[in-house]
Amino acid sequence: MTLPFTLLIDPEPADSPRTDFVDTFHEIDSGAPALRVAELSTQRGDGIFETLSVVDGRPHEVEPHINRLVNSAQICDLPVPNPAQWRAAIAYAVERIPGEGELALKFVLSRGVEHGPAPTAWLHATRAADFRAVRENGITVITLDRGYPRGVAEQAPWLLMGAKTLSYAVNMAALREAKRRGADDTIFLTHDGYVMEGPTSSVVLRIDGRYLTPAPSGAILHGTTQQSMFEFLEANGAATEYRDITVDELRAADAAWLVSSVRLAVAVTELDGEAFPHDTELTRALNEALLDRTKA
Repeated sequence: MTLPFTLLIDPEPADSPRTDFVDTFHEIDSGAPALRVAELSTQRGDGIFETLSVVDGRPHEVEPHINRLVNSAQICDLPVPNPAQWRAAIAYAVERIPGEGELALKFVLSRGVEHGPAPTAWLHATRAADFRAVRENGITVITLDRGYPRGVAEQAPWLLMGAKTLSYAVNMAALREAKRRGADDTIFLTHDGYVMEGPTSSVVLRIDGRYLTPAPSGAILHGTTQQSMFEFLEANGAATEYRDITVDELRAADAAWLVSSVRLAVAVTELDGEAFPHDTELTRALNEALLDRTKA
């Protein structure tokens, strides 16, 4: 099967007793019309998504991605996805896409069409971008104020900050701002100076030999690849920790990475225009381990 590969899905309720979902999957030509004009994913960004990596035919972190999709649906008052159906859809796609190289598999659940009877769901697989250079050489990063104080997600849950929604306009604007300032990427800060995450990544720091990431909360997604990174570090005797991290701690760290499902771990080599310490050998080891994951 050539790429891209697109699969429309008839969503099953979370409590459906079905075990065979093949008749709910509909392969379509990726260039063919698929969504209606009234689809709320495109009209309002009213939906959620996940993107997982498929390396040499092996999908990575399937369960963490499905669990996060379920959590996002609950936050957004969407029909809760049926995990068994999504596992089957991922397996169905993986059997039909190339079994070598690095691929990105995105799956989406939207509220459907306005006043429509059911949500819309689909899965789309493409060849991943070539991230070998940034994995090896690192990236330059700026910090940007996200405009919220720490704790805003708990104070204003209607902002949906803990959900991975399709509303990525702000995230993309932050990346464009980084480019305008001559940098590659961004680390968001709360208005009162705490580290959050990148627009498309988790943040991991090393301070005094300990590896830290901001505690997952209503405002910060629990990164699937960050969890795999911590598992690797712990297996090699390193100490890891989830906690609130100030911007001053970020600036004083002896290494930092932005971590995501497809790009994997990239070292920060410059922060806000200043050279930043980085660990090239550990970054290589991390990415080798992340590429070799077999745990679904």
